[in-house]
Amino acid sequence: MQTGLKEFIQRWVITTVAVLVATHIVPGIRYEGWQGLLVATLVLGLLSAFVKPVLVLISLPLLLATLGLFMLVINALLLYVVGHLLKGFRVETFGAAFWGGVIISIVTLVLNSITKTGSSRIEVRRGTRSGPPKRPDDPGGPVIDV
Repeated sequence: MQTGLKEFIQRWVITTVAVLVATHIVPGIRYEGWQGLLVATLVLGLLSAFVKPVLVLISLPLLLATLGLFMLVINALLLYVVGHLLKGFRVETFGAAFWGGVIISIVTLVLNSITKTGSSRIEVRRGTRSGPPKRPDDPGGPVIDV
């Protein structure tokens, strides 16, 4: 299987699982049959690929002012639109879309980290910090590497 097709299918499966989790957690988001769920995640992926960059560009001042939190509103808007475009997938309110978008983002982040798909990573390290050796006059203590 070609790398591009494999990556597309991995992302689609991850998005489908994330939306499935959101339908079970968030009241107001539901699907009718697996076909409705698969089509909804495909349309959501297409909107995220083609419409989301335009929305991000248009809302750049809001994104900067809210330190990126407005991205949650953009994700909710896309989910809300998908719920109104398709018959087999429903998003009843914008509030449901907002919380669904939050759940989908979290589940996608975790699954992308586990499968090493996409550009997001969660990394937990224990032990000594890397970097230059400590100075003799450094008392130690908590360090935040950025």
